Amino acid sequence: MFLRAALALCLTASTAMAEVSVVIHYLRQEIDHPPVLSNLDPVPEDLGLRGAELGMQGNATTGRFLGQTYTLEVTSVPPGGDLAAAARAALAQTDLIVLDAPAEAALSVADLPEAANALIFNAAAADDRLRGPDCRGNLLHSLPSNAMRTDALVQFLVTRRWDDLALIAGTHPDDTAFAGALRDSLTKFGLRLRSEKTWAFDADMRRTASQEVPLFTQDLRDHDILLIADEIHDFGRYIAYNTWDPRPVAGSEGLVPVAWAQVVEQWGAAQLQSRFVRLAGRPMQSRDYAAWAAVRSIGEAVTRTNSNDTATLRGFLLGPDFELAGFKGRPMSYRNWNGQLRQPIPLVTDRALVAQAPLDGFLHQTNELDTLGQDRPDSACTAFGN
Repeated sequence: MFLRAALALCLTASTAMAEVSVVIHYLRQEIDHPPVLSNLDPVPEDLGLRGAELGMQGNATTGRFLGQTYTLEVTSVPPGGDLAAAARAALAQTDLIVLDAPAEAALSVADLPEAANALIFNAAAADDRLRGPDCRGNLLHSLPSNAMRTDALVQFLVTRRWDDLALIAGTHPDDTAFAGALRDSLTKFGLRLRSEKTWAFDADMRRTASQEVPLFTQDLRDHDILLIADEIHDFGRYIAYNTWDPRPVAGSEGLVPVAWAQVVEQWGAAQLQSRFVRLAGRPMQSRDYAAWAAVRSIGEAVTRTNSNDTATLRGFLLGPDFELAGFKGRPMSYRNWNGQLRQPIPLVTDRALVAQAPLDGFLHQTNELDTLGQDRPDSACTAFGN
């Protein structure tokens, strides 16, 4: 009698778990990339998407044991296409969206009436304002903000006591945003720029860098390191070894703060790297990692709650019990005041992991990861009610 009752209970639980079906929609707004001087680093056409697919593989593996099924739908909107219509169609299928789009496009999707009760993961826009005054309660962020990246770099500068700094910034809006985040981080950690210049050249630096860059940097005041804000990777590659004074470079080139890079190999990262290479045939990049983290966040929340209810998942993701093993040495979680995924920031060169922030000595009263980016007292976000 007892065995029959136990078996019936197990069958009932198994049936209930099998009813959990999860549909995630990967929605991408394609953009026209600005022309750059070099074609050495083309943007992969599947950037981000392959990370989402790898995340789905992980979700499916766990789901098989728990009776949960996962489906990934994909919509890619061409430049100038109707993103709003694509978003409405996606939201008609599911409330779980992984969004690969610039900041303004992300806001337009989050503000749709159909998205009021959705859970949207921003996996492509690093703009700090999306985590601040322009935040949305239905928009979480798996990609690190600009401020998280620049805080990580400045922590390294403080640790090395490289106090005298110079900056060269490009004119693209992404360059300007990153340069602004750098200035804010320097102020936050008590450093200052001794000099800065704007890069506005349109000459072919592949032929003239050895002549132009020394002259351009000759009047920079003495500095320990030269910071570069070139997020579209146009001119920065030609700065190193061509400067008037022999100094290291960091920022968008040289020593770079990233969400992910192929040189991250500790904490089981090499296994994630190899799985991604088998899937995509190329190394994982930061936006791939952000999409992977978004999809795996959903999977972890479904696993822990055994629910596909969007409100339930959101509550768990923003609650104290959620943790994501992100292969970066520390459990990652979402800030319940602006929806940003806390995560360590690797500082890398092309060939090595140099350090990973938060660095030793940068303490916080609750979570050292909150030394990176906007902390609760500094946040201008009010959409989360905290």
